[in-house]
Amino acid sequence: MQQASLAVPRPIAPEDATRADFYALLARLFADGPDAAMLAALAGAARMEGESSSIALAWNRLIDASSAMDPAAAAQEYTDLFIGVGKSEVNLHASYWLSGFMMEKPLANLRGSLAELGIARRDEVAMLEDHLSALCETMRLLIAGHGERGPSAIAVQRVFFERYIAPWVFECCAAISNCPIANYYVHVAEFAREFIAVDRDALAMD
Repeated sequence: MQQASLAVPRPIAPEDATRADFYALLARLFADGPDAAMLAALAGAARMEGESSSIALAWNRLIDASSAMDPAAAAQEYTDLFIGVGKSEVNLHASYWLSGFMMEKPLANLRGSLAELGIARRDEVAMLEDHLSALCETMRLLIAGHGERGPSAIAVQRVFFERYIAPWVFECCAAISNCPIANYYVHVAEFAREFIAVDRDALAMD
């Protein structure tokens, strides 16, 4: 969402780099179905250790699903789930979950907060700012920065997360998991739910 710059990136802690990478991955997966390169990258990703850890189990299942998924089938599933004909099976916009309608007060509030943070949607981007993909990308930006923009303070990340992601994302992930036509995205939603829950708890402790 932020305009590109040639400034040297500022280093961040390894755990924050991991958080930013996972938000970037979720932003990509919720923006469109994974192509062959994305599926191959996920299939070859390092597995998480800890068989009793719910996030490790979710991550490893996403890896396994990616190794078996056909990119054309993934693209069709994304279309059927999140675009549909006339109405999607699962809506990925915060305004829908918080108000029951698209482009309502939650989106206006979000746009005001983004303006205060100095973040603007690029002219060529059609996706609304309250789409789950865009919100994950905003979290990545707040965590890692971009170009001349440095990482935001944990307090800023926490406020954004609690206002614009936490109130609805788990219900959305549950709807994806329970949708009868979902296959690959069951695993995407499971990992999203587990990772975002871990990040929620970490932000609450800082």
